[in-house]
Amino acid sequence: MKLTGEIRPDRPLIVVALDIEAEHLKTLELPMLICGIGKVRAATAVATIMTAGRPSEILNLGTAGALTEGLQGTHTVGLVTQHDFDDEAIHALVGTHHGAPIELGEGLRLATGDRFIAGGPLREQLAATHDLVDMEGYAVAAAAQAADVPVRLVKHVSDPADQHAVSSWKDSVEDSAEHLADWIRAHVPH
Repeated sequence: MKLTGEIRPDRPLIVVALDIEAEHLKTLELPMLICGIGKVRAATAVATIMTAGRPSEILNLGTAGALTEGLQGTHTVGLVTQHDFDDEAIHALVGTHHGAPIELGEGLRLATGDRFIAGGPLREQLAATHDLVDMEGYAVAAAAQAADVPVRLVKHVSDPADQHAVSSWKDSVEDSAEHLADWIRAHVPH
């Protein structure tokens, strides 16, 4: 976890998983949190940083695999779920929800889990109900909601979440970072 800049109530906090995803954001003079990869690191980093101050909103920027055929570009997320947490089974056991989908408004459907999706049956299962897949979005949204801070998830398609996903991500992460910085310049005062 690494924080740059000062968290203030009049500025958003940008949250990204990796330094490489933040490379083109460093000149924007906005506070930025590099949380690390996966749900636990993302949730822990956001929850910890909320003790240092309260931003106007949290903007989770990052790469995502496309589950919808031909999907490219930068997208906001309207609904995020955990694909590796069985909320329905937990609900049946204890009678309460502990991982229900989080609605964020207009946008695509994102599945978050602690697994890099690179084809196979899980990809096909997720593609039936989601547009994108990542490893931090749900955790960031849940931690932001727990702190009562508005949150937006913005994802750039880096790979098709298929058998070529690893090489596609490596080849496109730099370009994705540039597109995410362009999105911030167009949509967030700085």
